[in-house]
Amino acid sequence: MSRFENKVVLITGSVQGIGLACALRLANDGADIILNDLRHDDRADEVVKQITALGRRCTFIAADVSQRQNVYDLLTEAVKVYGQLDILVNNAGVERNHNFWEVTEQEYDFVMNTNFKGLFFLTQAFVVYCKEASRPGVVVNMSSVHEEIVFPHFAAYCASKGALKMLTRNLATELAPLNIRINNVAPGAVATPINHTLIDNPELLQNVLKNIPQRRLGKPEDVAAVVAFLASDDAGYVTGSTYFVDGGLTYHYEEQ
Repeated sequence: MSRFENKVVLITGSVQGIGLACALRLANDGADIILNDLRHDDRADEVVKQITALGRRCTFIAADVSQRQNVYDLLTEAVKVYGQLDILVNNAGVERNHNFWEVTEQEYDFVMNTNFKGLFFLTQAFVVYCKEASRPGVVVNMSSVHEEIVFPHFAAYCASKGALKMLTRNLATELAPLNIRINNVAPGAVATPINHTLIDNPELLQNVLKNIPQRRLGKPEDVAAVVAFLASDDAGYVTGSTYFVDGGLTYHYEEQ
């Protein structure tokens, strides 16, 4: 039997980057996949094709995950698709680069609502479903090394990931009696569309690579492999943790 045989997974923000890699990895490992993004487009159709070609079922549901009612509707629709939901991967995320003293309320809300508020209530909706259906569940959140290390000019982003760190630890205790596990994955510098500014600037890229002991950017597949582990029964005794996927960046320090 494959790792995720008879399991259904909902992955938010899953038509590109790390979310796409997670969808492909979990499908390869036997899961049926429910994709999500803000809107339906050609990318969504292409991912559905890739996953069905692997012999797995796949459906796309468009939803803005920054608002409570939207994520409750998303969860309800996701359960209806295949009649069950076993794993939630909270991957959708955004960031904005601004001096702290110039951040507007609109920009703050955009980041915090997507990265934390929506995730909070989608996880809540999943827990309510699991509890009412008397089913176990697994939640994997896409955090960031910036739940731990500073990132000047990205104050709202760091605040959202710091909040996620504490939420995950708190829920690990609260949800354990319901047989629901929850963990974070914290990527470092990964070659994804959100990091296009870094990738397209050789000088900036070299400065970053100097701080990564492995001297390379991560690949989305590196992150997806850890997500697959945490979502699987192999991690059955793991909850409330953050797994850093950063090439050693977070705790790297060298005397010059």
